Amino acid sequence: MQNVLNFIKENKLIVPGERIGVGVSGGSDSMALVHILHSLRDELDIDVIAICVDHGIREESRDEANFVVEKCKEMGVRAYKFRIDAPKLAKEKNVSLETAAREGRYGVFNSLFKKDVVDKIALAHHMSDQAETILMHIFRGSGVSGARGMDPERDGHFIRPLLNTSKQEIMQYVSQNSIDYVSDSSNDDNSFSRNYLRNVIIPQIESKWPNVVGSIVAFGGAVREDEDYINSQIFDDAVIYDEKEAKIPLSYFVYPPSIISRIIIKVLKNIGIKCDFERKHILLIRSLATELENGKKISLPFNVVAIKEYDYLTLVNKEKETVEFCAENRCGEILVPPNKKLVVKRVKDFTQKSGSVIFDYRKVPKTAKWRFRQEGDVFTKFGGGTKKLKSFLIDKKIPQRKRDFIPVLADGNEVFVVAGIEISDKVKVENVPTAFSVEFEV
Repeated sequence: MQNVLNFIKENKLIVPGERIGVGVSGGSDSMALVHILHSLRDELDIDVIAICVDHGIREESRDEANFVVEKCKEMGVRAYKFRIDAPKLAKEKNVSLETAAREGRYGVFNSLFKKDVVDKIALAHHMSDQAETILMHIFRGSGVSGARGMDPERDGHFIRPLLNTSKQEIMQYVSQNSIDYVSDSSNDDNSFSRNYLRNVIIPQIESKWPNVVGSIVAFGGAVREDEDYINSQIFDDAVIYDEKEAKIPLSYFVYPPSIISRIIIKVLKNIGIKCDFERKHILLIRSLATELENGKKISLPFNVVAIKEYDYLTLVNKEKETVEFCAENRCGEILVPPNKKLVVKRVKDFTQKSGSVIFDYRKVPKTAKWRFRQEGDVFTKFGGGTKKLKSFLIDKKIPQRKRDFIPVLADGNEVFVVAGIEISDKVKVENVPTAFSVEFEV
Protein backbone atom coordinates (compact mmCIF):
# COMPACT_ATOMS: atom_id res chain seq x y z
CA MET A 1 0.00 0.00 0.00
CA GLN A 2 2.93 2.35 0.67
CA ASN A 3 4.01 1.88 -2.95
CA VAL A 4 0.58 3.02 -4.14
CA LEU A 5 0.56 6.01 -1.78
CA ASN A 6 3.99 7.11 -2.98
CA PHE A 7 2.91 6.76 -6.62
CA ILE A 8 -0.22 8.88 -5.98
CA LYS A 9 1.83 11.64 -4.34
CA GLU A 10 4.70 11.57 -6.87
CA ASN A 11 2.28 11.96 -9.77
CA LYS A 12 -0.12 14.30 -7.93
CA LEU A 13 -3.06 12.08 -8.87
CA ILE A 14 -5.35 13.20 -6.05
CA VAL A 15 -6.14 16.57 -4.51
CA PRO A 16 -7.36 16.65 -0.88
CA GLY A 17 -11.14 16.87 -0.66
CA GLU A 18 -11.85 15.10 -3.96
CA ARG A 19 -14.53 12.47 -4.46
CA ILE A 20 -12.82 9.50 -6.07
CA GLY A 21 -14.97 7.04 -7.97
CA VAL A 22 -13.37 3.62 -8.38
CA GLY A 23 -14.21 1.47 -11.38
CA VAL A 24 -14.93 -1.88 -9.71
CA SER A 25 -15.66 -5.02 -11.71
CA GLY A 26 -15.43 -7.43 -8.77
CA GLY A 27 -12.07 -8.85 -9.89
CA SER A 28 -9.00 -8.98 -7.67
CA ASP A 29 -7.40 -5.80 -9.08
CA SER A 30 -10.37 -3.47 -8.69
CA MET A 31 -11.42 -4.93 -5.32
CA ALA A 32 -7.87 -4.35 -4.08
CA LEU A 33 -7.89 -0.77 -5.40
CA VAL A 34 -11.14 0.22 -3.72
CA HIS A 35 -9.89 -1.34 -0.46
CA ILE A 36 -6.54 0.51 -0.68
CA LEU A 37 -8.10 3.92 -1.43
CA HIS A 38 -10.69 3.44 1.31
CA SER A 39 -7.87 2.62 3.74
CA LEU A 40 -6.04 5.79 2.66
CA ARG A 41 -9.12 8.02 2.76
CA ASP A 42 -8.13 9.91 5.91
CA GLU A 43 -4.50 10.41 4.88
CA LEU A 44 -5.50 11.59 1.41
CA ASP A 45 -8.62 13.42 2.66
CA ILE A 46 -10.89 11.87 0.04
CA ASP A 47 -14.32 10.32 -0.27
CA VAL A 48 -14.33 6.94 -2.05
CA ILE A 49 -17.27 5.78 -4.18
CA ALA A 50 -17.39 2.43 -5.99
CA ILE A 51 -18.74 2.42 -9.56
CA CYS A 52 -19.72 -0.95 -11.03
CA VAL A 53 -20.71 -1.23 -14.69
CA ASP A 54 -22.41 -4.47 -15.77
CA HIS A 55 -21.71 -4.79 -19.50
CA GLY A 56 -24.48 -7.34 -20.11
CA ILE A 57 -22.10 -9.76 -21.83
CA ARG A 58 -22.33 -12.75 -19.48
CA GLU A 59 -25.23 -14.34 -17.60
CA GLU A 60 -23.44 -14.06 -14.26
CA SER A 61 -22.67 -10.33 -14.64
CA ARG A 62 -25.77 -9.24 -12.69
CA ASP A 63 -24.74 -11.40 -9.75
CA GLU A 64 -21.22 -9.99 -9.91
CA ALA A 65 -22.55 -6.41 -9.82
CA ASN A 66 -24.62 -7.29 -6.74
CA PHE A 67 -21.50 -8.88 -5.22
CA VAL A 68 -19.56 -5.63 -5.68
CA VAL A 69 -22.27 -3.56 -4.01
CA GLU A 70 -22.50 -5.98 -1.07
CA LYS A 71 -18.74 -6.22 -0.49
CA CYS A 72 -18.26 -2.47 -0.76
CA LYS A 73 -21.04 -2.01 1.76
CA GLU A 74 -19.16 -4.32 4.13
CA MET A 75 -16.05 -2.14 3.68
CA GLY A 76 -18.07 0.99 4.39
CA VAL A 77 -17.83 2.21 0.79
CA ARG A 78 -20.82 3.69 -1.02
CA ALA A 79 -21.42 1.88 -4.34
CA TYR A 80 -23.43 2.50 -7.51
CA LYS A 81 -24.14 -0.10 -10.18
CA PHE A 82 -25.09 0.47 -13.80
CA ARG A 83 -26.01 -1.87 -16.65
CA ILE A 84 -25.29 -1.40 -20.36
CA ASP A 85 -25.98 -3.70 -23.31
CA ALA A 86 -22.51 -4.03 -24.86
CA PRO A 87 -23.55 -6.71 -27.42
CA LYS A 88 -26.31 -4.44 -28.71
CA LEU A 89 -23.94 -1.44 -28.85
CA ALA A 90 -21.38 -3.53 -30.75
CA LYS A 91 -23.99 -4.50 -33.35
CA GLU A 92 -25.40 -0.98 -33.73
CA LYS A 93 -21.99 0.67 -34.10
CA ASN A 94 -20.39 -2.21 -36.00
CA VAL A 95 -17.47 -2.41 -33.56
CA SER A 96 -15.90 -5.21 -31.56
CA LEU A 97 -17.45 -6.32 -28.28
CA GLU A 98 -14.33 -5.05 -26.46
CA THR A 99 -14.70 -1.59 -28.01
CA ALA A 100 -18.43 -1.41 -27.32
CA ALA A 101 -17.93 -2.40 -23.67
CA ARG A 102 -15.21 0.22 -23.25
CA GLU A 103 -17.25 2.98 -24.89
CA GLY A 104 -20.31 2.11 -22.81
CA ARG A 105 -18.28 2.02 -19.60
CA TYR A 106 -16.68 5.39 -20.25
CA GLY A 107 -20.09 6.76 -21.17
CA VAL A 108 -21.24 5.90 -17.64
CA PHE A 109 -18.12 7.48 -16.13
CA ASN A 110 -18.56 10.70 -18.12
CA SER A 111 -22.20 10.97 -17.06
CA LEU A 112 -21.06 10.84 -13.43
CA PHE A 113 -18.69 13.75 -14.06
CA LYS A 114 -21.47 15.77 -15.70
CA LYS A 115 -23.82 15.08 -12.78
CA ASP A 116 -21.07 16.11 -10.33
CA VAL A 117 -21.18 12.75 -8.51
CA VAL A 118 -17.39 12.25 -8.60
CA ASP A 119 -14.34 14.38 -9.35
CA LYS A 120 -12.13 11.59 -10.69
CA ILE A 121 -12.37 7.91 -11.60
CA ALA A 122 -9.62 5.57 -10.39
CA LEU A 123 -8.93 2.63 -12.70
CA ALA A 124 -7.19 -0.58 -11.60
CA HIS A 125 -4.63 -0.88 -14.40
CA HIS A 126 -1.35 -2.32 -13.07
CA MET A 127 2.12 -3.09 -14.44
CA SER A 128 1.07 -6.15 -16.42
CA ASP A 129 -1.78 -4.17 -18.00
CA GLN A 130 0.75 -1.50 -18.94
CA ALA A 131 3.06 -4.03 -20.59
CA GLU A 132 0.13 -5.54 -22.50
CA THR A 133 -1.01 -2.11 -23.69
CA ILE A 134 2.45 -1.21 -24.98
CA LEU A 135 2.72 -4.50 -26.87
CA MET A 136 -0.82 -4.18 -28.26
CA HIS A 137 0.01 -0.72 -29.62
CA ILE A 138 3.25 -1.94 -31.19
CA PHE A 139 1.58 -4.99 -32.75
CA ARG A 140 -1.20 -2.81 -34.13
CA GLY A 141 1.29 -0.50 -35.83
CA SER A 142 1.24 2.61 -33.66
CA GLY A 143 4.05 5.14 -33.62
CA VAL A 144 6.19 6.18 -30.67
CA SER A 145 3.21 7.75 -28.88
CA GLY A 146 1.61 4.32 -28.57
CA ALA A 147 4.78 2.77 -27.17
CA ARG A 148 4.62 5.09 -24.15
CA GLY A 149 1.65 3.11 -22.85
CA MET A 150 -0.89 4.48 -20.40
CA ASP A 151 -0.26 7.66 -18.41
CA PRO A 152 -0.86 7.80 -14.65
CA GLU A 153 -3.49 10.47 -15.32
CA ARG A 154 -5.63 11.11 -18.39
CA ASP A 155 -7.76 14.13 -19.25
CA GLY A 156 -7.58 15.35 -15.65
CA HIS A 157 -10.34 12.89 -14.73
CA PHE A 158 -9.00 9.34 -14.93
CA ILE A 159 -6.20 8.15 -12.65
CA ARG A 160 -4.31 4.84 -12.39
CA PRO A 161 -2.90 4.50 -8.86
CA LEU A 162 -1.75 0.87 -9.42
CA LEU A 163 0.23 1.51 -12.59
CA ASN A 164 3.53 0.99 -10.77
CA THR A 165 2.27 -2.07 -8.85
CA SER A 166 2.81 -5.64 -10.03
CA LYS A 167 0.10 -8.27 -10.25
CA GLN A 168 2.01 -10.31 -7.64
CA GLU A 169 1.93 -7.39 -5.19
CA ILE A 170 -1.82 -6.99 -5.75
CA MET A 171 -2.53 -10.67 -5.10
CA GLN A 172 -0.37 -10.56 -1.98
CA TYR A 173 -2.37 -7.57 -0.70
CA VAL A 174 -5.64 -9.37 -1.47
CA SER A 175 -4.50 -12.42 0.49
CA GLN A 176 -3.19 -10.45 3.47
CA ASN A 177 -6.42 -8.47 3.80
CA SER A 178 -8.81 -11.37 3.05
CA ILE A 179 -10.46 -9.50 0.20
CA ASP A 180 -13.15 -11.46 -1.61
CA TYR A 181 -13.30 -11.20 -5.39
CA VAL A 182 -14.82 -12.92 -8.41
CA SER A 183 -13.13 -14.35 -11.48
CA ASP A 184 -14.45 -13.18 -14.83
CA SER A 185 -14.86 -16.24 -17.06
CA SER A 186 -14.49 -14.06 -20.17
CA ASN A 187 -10.85 -13.48 -19.18
CA ASP A 188 -10.17 -17.05 -20.34
CA ASP A 189 -11.58 -16.43 -23.81
CA ASN A 190 -8.49 -16.08 -25.99
CA SER A 191 -10.53 -14.91 -28.96
CA PHE A 192 -10.16 -11.46 -27.37
CA SER A 193 -6.84 -9.94 -28.44
CA ARG A 194 -5.77 -8.81 -24.99
CA ASN A 195 -6.62 -12.17 -23.43
CA TYR A 196 -4.57 -13.96 -26.09
CA LEU A 197 -1.63 -11.68 -25.33
CA ARG A 198 -2.04 -12.09 -21.57
CA ASN A 199 -2.72 -15.83 -21.46
CA VAL A 200 -0.58 -17.11 -24.31
CA ILE A 201 2.06 -14.72 -25.62
CA ILE A 202 3.43 -13.09 -22.45
CA PRO A 203 3.71 -16.38 -20.47
CA GLN A 204 5.75 -17.84 -23.33
CA ILE A 205 8.07 -14.82 -23.32
CA GLU A 206 8.36 -14.95 -19.52
CA SER A 207 9.54 -18.57 -19.73
CA LYS A 208 12.64 -17.21 -21.47
CA TRP A 209 12.87 -13.72 -19.96
CA PRO A 210 11.18 -13.72 -16.50
CA ASN A 211 11.48 -9.95 -16.00
CA VAL A 212 9.93 -9.04 -19.33
CA VAL A 213 6.93 -7.15 -17.84
CA GLY A 214 9.19 -4.84 -15.84
CA SER A 215 11.45 -4.34 -18.85
CA ILE A 216 8.56 -3.42 -21.15
CA VAL A 217 7.17 -0.97 -18.58
CA ALA A 218 10.62 0.61 -18.13
CA PHE A 219 10.89 0.96 -21.93
CA GLY A 220 7.49 2.68 -21.99
CA GLY A 221 8.65 5.07 -19.26
CA ALA A 222 11.75 6.02 -21.25
CA VAL A 223 9.62 6.60 -24.36
CA ARG A 224 7.23 8.76 -22.30
CA GLU A 225 10.07 11.00 -21.07
CA ASP A 226 11.41 11.53 -24.59
CA GLU A 227 7.92 12.05 -26.01
CA ASP A 228 7.02 14.65 -23.38
CA TYR A 229 10.21 16.59 -24.08
CA ILE A 230 9.74 16.57 -27.86
CA ASN A 231 6.11 17.65 -27.49
CA SER A 232 7.18 20.54 -25.26
CA GLN A 233 9.32 21.85 -28.14
CA ILE A 234 6.51 21.83 -30.71
CA PHE A 235 4.81 25.08 -31.64
CA ASP A 236 1.47 24.84 -33.43
CA ASP A 237 -0.03 28.28 -32.83
CA ALA A 238 -1.15 28.61 -36.46
CA VAL A 239 -3.56 25.65 -36.24
CA ILE A 240 -7.15 26.97 -36.44
CA TYR A 241 -9.78 25.20 -34.35
CA ASP A 242 -13.55 25.31 -34.80
CA GLU A 243 -15.19 22.89 -32.38
CA LYS A 244 -14.74 19.41 -33.89
CA GLU A 245 -12.52 20.41 -36.76
CA ALA A 246 -9.05 21.87 -37.16
CA LYS A 247 -7.08 23.45 -40.01
CA ILE A 248 -3.35 22.72 -40.15
CA PRO A 249 -1.39 25.08 -42.44
CA LEU A 250 0.13 23.16 -45.33
CA SER A 251 3.37 25.02 -44.61
CA TYR A 252 3.72 22.89 -41.45
CA PHE A 253 4.25 19.81 -43.59
CA VAL A 254 7.80 20.88 -44.44
CA TYR A 255 8.67 20.02 -40.83
CA PRO A 256 10.50 16.74 -40.14
CA PRO A 257 8.12 13.75 -40.04
CA SER A 258 8.59 13.32 -36.28
CA ILE A 259 7.31 16.87 -35.69
CA ILE A 260 4.36 16.99 -38.08
CA SER A 261 3.22 13.52 -36.96
CA ARG A 262 3.05 14.74 -33.36
CA ILE A 263 1.18 17.87 -34.43
CA ILE A 264 -1.38 15.68 -36.22
CA ILE A 265 -1.83 13.50 -33.12
CA LYS A 266 -2.22 16.57 -30.90
CA VAL A 267 -4.78 18.10 -33.26
CA LEU A 268 -6.80 14.87 -33.36
CA LYS A 269 -6.99 14.82 -29.57
CA ASN A 270 -8.05 18.46 -29.50
CA ILE A 271 -11.03 17.77 -31.78
CA GLY A 272 -12.21 14.92 -29.58
CA ILE A 273 -10.46 11.87 -31.06
CA LYS A 274 -8.97 10.06 -28.07
CA CYS A 275 -8.19 6.74 -29.75
CA ASP A 276 -4.64 6.05 -30.89
CA PHE A 277 -4.16 6.27 -34.65
CA GLU A 278 -1.96 3.74 -36.36
CA ARG A 279 1.20 4.97 -38.04
CA LYS A 280 -0.20 4.12 -41.48
CA HIS A 281 -3.05 6.58 -40.95
CA ILE A 282 -0.68 9.38 -39.99
CA LEU A 283 1.30 8.64 -43.16
CA LEU A 284 -1.93 8.87 -45.21
CA ILE A 285 -2.63 12.33 -43.78
CA ARG A 286 0.90 13.48 -44.55
CA SER A 287 0.67 12.13 -48.10
CA LEU A 288 -2.64 13.91 -48.65
CA ALA A 289 -1.06 17.21 -47.62
CA THR A 290 2.13 16.88 -49.65
CA GLU A 291 1.24 14.83 -52.71
CA LEU A 292 -2.45 15.09 -53.64
CA GLU A 293 -4.26 17.97 -55.30
CA ASN A 294 -6.58 20.48 -53.67
CA GLY A 295 -10.06 19.19 -52.76
CA LYS A 296 -9.02 15.58 -52.20
CA LYS A 297 -10.15 13.92 -48.99
CA ILE A 298 -9.70 10.62 -47.19
CA SER A 299 -11.84 8.84 -44.63
CA LEU A 300 -10.02 7.58 -41.53
CA PRO A 301 -10.93 5.50 -38.47
CA PHE A 302 -12.89 6.93 -35.54
CA ASN A 303 -15.14 9.09 -37.77
CA VAL A 304 -12.33 11.34 -38.98
CA VAL A 305 -12.15 12.90 -42.44
CA ALA A 306 -9.01 14.63 -43.73
CA ILE A 307 -9.41 17.22 -46.51
CA LYS A 308 -6.85 19.19 -48.47
CA GLU A 309 -8.39 22.59 -49.11
CA TYR A 310 -6.41 25.53 -50.41
CA ASP A 311 -3.71 26.47 -47.85
CA TYR A 312 -4.80 24.01 -45.16
CA LEU A 313 -5.09 20.34 -44.29
CA THR A 314 -8.38 20.07 -42.42
CA LEU A 315 -9.22 17.29 -39.98
CA VAL A 316 -12.90 16.87 -39.17
CA ASN A 317 -14.57 14.78 -36.50
CA LYS A 318 -17.61 13.60 -38.48
CA GLU A 319 -19.85 13.75 -35.42
CA LYS A 320 -20.10 17.39 -36.46
CA GLU A 321 -22.33 16.47 -39.42
CA THR A 322 -25.70 18.10 -39.23
CA VAL A 323 -29.37 17.65 -40.14
CA GLU A 324 -31.59 19.31 -42.71
CA PHE A 325 -32.48 22.96 -42.21
CA CYS A 326 -35.37 25.12 -43.38
CA ALA A 327 -36.69 28.44 -42.00
CA GLU A 328 -38.94 31.35 -42.96
CA ASN A 329 -37.39 34.60 -44.23
CA ARG A 330 -38.02 36.87 -41.26
CA CYS A 331 -36.22 39.25 -38.92
CA GLY A 332 -34.68 37.82 -35.79
CA GLU A 333 -32.27 35.05 -34.82
CA ILE A 334 -32.60 31.81 -36.77
CA LEU A 335 -30.88 28.72 -35.38
CA VAL A 336 -28.73 26.92 -37.93
CA PRO A 337 -27.79 23.30 -37.13
CA PRO A 338 -25.71 22.11 -35.46
CA ASN A 339 -25.03 25.20 -33.31
CA LYS A 340 -24.76 28.39 -35.35
CA LYS A 341 -27.20 31.21 -35.85
CA LEU A 342 -28.33 33.50 -38.64
CA VAL A 343 -29.22 37.06 -37.58
CA VAL A 344 -31.62 38.97 -39.85
CA LYS A 345 -32.22 42.68 -39.13
CA ARG A 346 -34.09 45.53 -40.78
CA VAL A 347 -31.56 48.34 -41.39
CA LYS A 348 -31.43 51.88 -42.77
CA ASP A 349 -27.65 52.06 -42.89
CA PHE A 350 -26.57 50.10 -45.97
CA THR A 351 -22.88 49.99 -45.08
CA GLN A 352 -21.85 46.36 -45.37
CA LYS A 353 -19.83 44.97 -42.46
CA SER A 354 -17.58 41.94 -42.34
CA GLY A 355 -19.63 38.73 -42.11
CA SER A 356 -22.85 40.43 -43.21
CA VAL A 357 -24.72 41.06 -46.45
CA ILE A 358 -27.58 43.48 -47.19
CA PHE A 359 -30.43 42.81 -49.61
CA ASP A 360 -33.79 44.23 -50.68
CA TYR A 361 -36.33 41.86 -49.11
CA ARG A 362 -39.08 43.30 -51.32
CA LYS A 363 -37.45 41.67 -54.36
CA VAL A 364 -37.42 38.20 -52.78
CA PRO A 365 -40.41 35.93 -53.59
CA LYS A 366 -42.64 35.37 -50.58
CA THR A 367 -42.22 31.63 -51.03
CA ALA A 368 -38.43 31.81 -50.55
CA LYS A 369 -36.98 29.92 -47.58
CA TRP A 370 -33.69 29.71 -45.74
CA ARG A 371 -32.15 26.29 -46.25
CA PHE A 372 -28.87 24.53 -47.06
CA ARG A 373 -27.77 24.29 -50.69
CA GLN A 374 -29.21 21.63 -52.99
CA GLU A 375 -28.19 20.00 -56.24
CA GLY A 376 -29.16 22.26 -59.17
CA ASP A 377 -29.00 25.56 -57.26
CA VAL A 378 -28.06 28.59 -59.41
CA PHE A 379 -26.95 32.07 -58.39
CA THR A 380 -26.89 35.39 -60.26
CA LYS A 381 -23.65 37.07 -59.26
CA PHE A 382 -23.65 40.64 -58.04
CA GLY A 383 -22.99 42.64 -61.17
CA GLY A 384 -24.50 40.02 -63.47
CA GLY A 385 -23.84 36.53 -64.79
CA THR A 386 -25.53 33.32 -63.61
CA LYS A 387 -23.51 30.38 -62.28
CA LYS A 388 -24.18 27.13 -60.55
CA LEU A 389 -24.03 27.79 -56.82
CA LYS A 390 -21.41 25.04 -56.45
CA SER A 391 -19.12 26.79 -58.97
CA PHE A 392 -19.70 30.15 -57.33
CA LEU A 393 -18.66 28.82 -53.91
CA ILE A 394 -15.57 27.21 -55.43
CA ASP A 395 -14.65 30.56 -56.99
CA LYS A 396 -15.04 32.15 -53.55
CA LYS A 397 -12.67 29.48 -52.14
CA ILE A 398 -15.23 28.22 -49.65
CA PRO A 399 -13.93 24.88 -48.26
CA GLN A 400 -15.88 21.89 -49.54
CA ARG A 401 -16.82 20.70 -46.04
CA LYS A 402 -18.52 24.05 -45.33
CA ARG A 403 -20.46 24.45 -48.56
CA ASP A 404 -23.30 22.16 -47.50
CA PHE A 405 -23.83 24.00 -44.21
CA ILE A 406 -24.06 27.64 -45.34
CA PRO A 407 -27.66 28.98 -45.23
CA VAL A 408 -29.01 30.24 -48.53
CA LEU A 409 -32.23 32.13 -49.17
CA ALA A 410 -33.79 30.41 -52.16
CA ASP A 411 -36.99 29.91 -54.06
CA GLY A 412 -36.90 26.61 -55.89
CA ASN A 413 -33.35 26.33 -57.22
CA GLU A 414 -32.79 30.07 -57.52
CA VAL A 415 -30.60 31.42 -54.73
CA PHE A 416 -30.97 35.07 -53.74
CA VAL A 417 -28.68 35.28 -50.71
CA VAL A 418 -25.67 33.23 -49.63
CA ALA A 419 -25.40 34.07 -45.92
CA GLY A 420 -22.14 35.70 -44.90
CA ILE A 421 -20.83 35.73 -48.49
CA GLU A 422 -22.85 37.44 -51.22
CA ILE A 423 -26.29 38.49 -52.54
CA SER A 424 -27.77 37.91 -55.97
CA ASP A 425 -27.77 40.84 -58.35
CA LYS A 426 -31.55 40.40 -58.41
CA VAL A 427 -31.97 41.58 -54.79
CA LYS A 428 -29.47 44.43 -54.66
CA VAL A 429 -30.54 47.51 -52.72
CA GLU A 430 -31.69 50.45 -54.89
CA ASN A 431 -33.49 53.57 -53.70
CA VAL A 432 -35.33 52.04 -50.72
CA PRO A 433 -35.57 53.36 -47.14
CA THR A 434 -34.90 50.01 -45.46
CA ALA A 435 -33.40 46.62 -46.26
CA PHE A 436 -32.51 43.35 -44.55
CA SER A 437 -29.04 42.76 -43.12
CA VAL A 438 -27.96 39.12 -42.71
CA GLU A 439 -25.14 38.16 -40.34
CA PHE A 440 -23.59 34.72 -40.43
CA GLU A 441 -20.12 33.39 -39.65
CA VAL A 442 -19.03 31.00 -42.39
